[in-house]
Amino acid sequence: MARSKSSNRWLEEHVNDPYVKKAQVDGYRSRASYKLLELIDKDRLIKPGMTVLDLGSTPGGWSQVVAPLLGKQGKTIASDILPMDPIADVIFIEGDFTEQEVFDAILAQLDKDKADLVMSDMAPNISGVDAADQASSMYLVELALDMAVAVLKPGANYVAKVFHGEGYDQYLKDMREHFDKVVVRKPDASRSRSREVYVVGKGFKS
Repeated sequence: MARSKSSNRWLEEHVNDPYVKKAQVDGYRSRASYKLLELIDKDRLIKPGMTVLDLGSTPGGWSQVVAPLLGKQGKTIASDILPMDPIADVIFIEGDFTEQEVFDAILAQLDKDKADLVMSDMAPNISGVDAADQASSMYLVELALDMAVAVLKPGANYVAKVFHGEGYDQYLKDMREHFDKVVVRKPDASRSRSREVYVVGKGFKS
């Protein structure tokens, strides 16, 4: 079956994307790794020894960045409904983190501790219907925030991908109830035409 003009355009853009090429050279699984690297640099999100929870982790680009920075005393716990190829020093839990069994498995890996950082680069499967896609994306990021509230230490941080549109302003309002400071970032590796931004919550209010 012939590709549509839009899919051909996306494929051409993807192949020629400098961050895609850079990821191949640097050995990263995803161009999204560079978004997180910029966020870490700007917002000082990572310190050795931290415990980090990566929601919607597959293919592993974010966990791949974080795990080496945490050192042997740190812990990276990743979870996704899709399988993920192993990454050194990353604990992967496959399944829906809103289901009790998966949630309990994450808590077991936290081992009665709390997380220093919860991060989410989740996005829904795109249907092409803007209103439906926005609703799906907001639903996912709301679930991620609920999870963060459940597992973060006092003073801990949170970062998540959010799309501009219906529900965005309310989401920022909700975040400000839970964090001392909320900032919005548009990393260089985020395509300019994309409605995605990254919200960073600093100083979790227990």
